[in-house]
Amino acid sequence: MPPLLSTLTSRLTLSAALGQSSLARAAPTAAFHLAALAVMAWSEIGAVPMAAFILAWGLINCFWLALLRRPGLAAALSFLLLVILVAISRFKFQVLWMTVTFIDVMIIDSDTFTFLWAVFPKLRTLAIVVLATAVPLGILIWRADPLRVRRRTAMAGGAACLVALAGLEFAFPFLEGESFGDDNYVSSFARSGVGAVSEFTTHGFLESDAAVNNQLELATGDSCQPAARPPHIILVHDESSFDIRAIDGIKVPEHYGGYFRSFDGKARKFLVEGAGGPSWFAEYNVLAGLSVRSYGRFQFFVTRIAAGRVERGLPRALQRCGYRTFANYPVYGGFLSAGSFYRGVGIQNFVDGKDIGGGVFEPDRFYYDVATRMIGREHGRAPMFLYVYLTANHFTWDYPLRAEFTPRGWRSPGNKVPEVNEFLRRQAMSERDYADFLARLERDFPGEPFLIVRYGDHQPDFAKRLIDPTIDFVELGRRLMSYDPRYYMTYYAIDTINFQPRNLASALDLLDAPYLPLVVQEAAGLPLDPSFAEQKRILERCKGLFYGCAGGAEARRFNRLLIDAGLIKGL
Repeated sequence: MPPLLSTLTSRLTLSAALGQSSLARAAPTAAFHLAALAVMAWSEIGAVPMAAFILAWGLINCFWLALLRRPGLAAALSFLLLVILVAISRFKFQVLWMTVTFIDVMIIDSDTFTFLWAVFPKLRTLAIVVLATAVPLGILIWRADPLRVRRRTAMAGGAACLVALAGLEFAFPFLEGESFGDDNYVSSFARSGVGAVSEFTTHGFLESDAAVNNQLELATGDSCQPAARPPHIILVHDESSFDIRAIDGIKVPEHYGGYFRSFDGKARKFLVEGAGGPSWFAEYNVLAGLSVRSYGRFQFFVTRIAAGRVERGLPRALQRCGYRTFANYPVYGGFLSAGSFYRGVGIQNFVDGKDIGGGVFEPDRFYYDVATRMIGREHGRAPMFLYVYLTANHFTWDYPLRAEFTPRGWRSPGNKVPEVNEFLRRQAMSERDYADFLARLERDFPGEPFLIVRYGDHQPDFAKRLIDPTIDFVELGRRLMSYDPRYYMTYYAIDTINFQPRNLASALDLLDAPYLPLVVQEAAGLPLDPSFAEQKRILERCKGLFYGCAGGAEARRFNRLLIDAGLIKGL
């Protein structure tokens, strides 16, 4: 320690300011505990969350006591961690509508830190200021604290809190939906840890069979020989889009619905695995061709877990057939480790929001313009696979997004829920922008074959409140947990330019999301590699279902095949 700081801390002690009273010197310790109780009263709702908060507070205090033996400094450090947890949790809720859980700590990755550093350039300065303030304050509390606690006593207290917290969690299990609320920050973090650690020790992050009788043969580099010239493939992630006529009583504009039909006139339904928000679920489904439900309570972290571990995917299969693979992503690539995940499944050229410019929420025409320019630069070198991510219909719907782009003649259908009217206005913008995109492709690239597949990644968040407005929150949670298809149904559509699909046998009228890569490859006339050939057999046995077939048994067996083949590593 520098001499000047040592002199100051030795002279400017709390005992000099407050006298020799042990009670006065212990006041800061009491203040931190009272402040923690105030945070609990403000943020925790319900008897179980409050009990979990108290036990977590006791556990972290005992941890510091076992290291430092000083109650004052232990309380100060515990309160600092509490404030940091609440701040980060509130930030996460603003971005993802989820609070922090213990799994965030289990899956610490560099992408997350890079993302936070990019989004919050002042974060480094704030960290330095906090550190510069906390260090001298901690030294003063250390020197002034009159109390000492035996390490054995602290360890016993921590063990008691941990056992009590585990007992509370097993008596009142933490439900996945409880993290979707702007409250219970500390208790959610603490309670989720018990279940997460238990599940991880049981089967790790990913469900898979212990062993299978057969194995996949890895495809060789030259094993893909298309029978004819393959088309450029464009896969469009259509944010929050579905045919809202599935909800009774909704008024829609005249001629609504044609947008959801394919080139052959069929309106196909798409069974996704996320309700009202987690777009990254669908990204994992359509790029890896696998189910997020195989990750159990870890599913909300699927792209972060899969990044660098899951190498099987649609882009990699297309590479084998000579395709160059591209993806346009609307935000920083560090968000949920998206860039690392995309590259892991075979995206060679990942362009994120920093590279393409614009805001997070732009009309579809913005992203179609980016895609068209990229096709113009790259289409002559090899067939292209391009993943186009749209955001126009992203939440919230309580304001008119880019009102100046409203289609001419648009009139609100007059639904009682204003969000529905705004949702429909944005869908009308999407329909017009998509038609313009097709016309531009045909005009700018004459004779070039294109296969375009669109899908809705999930229903908008407000839809689940309207599907059955007579039920309460508990019943809604039960239906979501049981994967009631009414809450998970969107659409997928197939369009072509200068191209006739080769095979639509897998393009069922109702398709589970992980099978979309099959539809894309067969429609393009590409031979399937051994993993997708095996998945097609599952599709045929299960009639379009994947994880929902045989209680997840087919998905667990398939995961083991991929692990044994080296296409999934470290899971």
